[in-house]
Amino acid sequence: MKKKKMSTTERQGFIMDLLKKATTPLTGSEIARMTNVSRQIIVQDISILKAKKEPVVATSQGYIYLHEEEGQPLEQMTIVCNHTPEETEQELYILVDHGVSVKDVIIEHPVYGDLTASIRVSNRKEVDQFIQKIKETNSSYLLTLTGGIHLHTLEADSYDKLDAACRDLQKAGFLVT
Repeated sequence: MKKKKMSTTERQGFIMDLLKKATTPLTGSEIARMTNVSRQIIVQDISILKAKKEPVVATSQGYIYLHEEEGQPLEQMTIVCNHTPEETEQELYILVDHGVSVKDVIIEHPVYGDLTASIRVSNRKEVDQFIQKIKETNSSYLLTLTGGIHLHTLEADSYDKLDAACRDLQKAGFLVT
């Protein structure tokens, strides 16, 4: 039996409910299958939801809903790094191994200004998924546009974790000071 087609409003409400309840990122293809529409329609719906100021973020693993943090506030820090694309995995492992989450990557593009891309990796499995997605899609790291120079916004539940991660990035020669 064929599913009844949802209206745009119903589908966007359904997407928001899905994302709010999800414990892992959901891909556009997964949501498309659940709503019986194309992935492109989901991409459009997500764009509309973002324009309505819904805290939906596209990550390399899929879409997530940013819930307001409860409990202890996170320490945040922005760092500048420089390395080759081949060293990205090592850089991210250093960070997540210290209990640090990498929120994004930022580059300063000569034409577009600051470009920010959400990464949102907090453990080795998520790093592996991010690296695999880059390889599968034959994509380039943003750092290739700036000769390796890029920024990361980091989050951790203590400043000590951020500090220890930065010391190890410095030892590896990745941190620009």
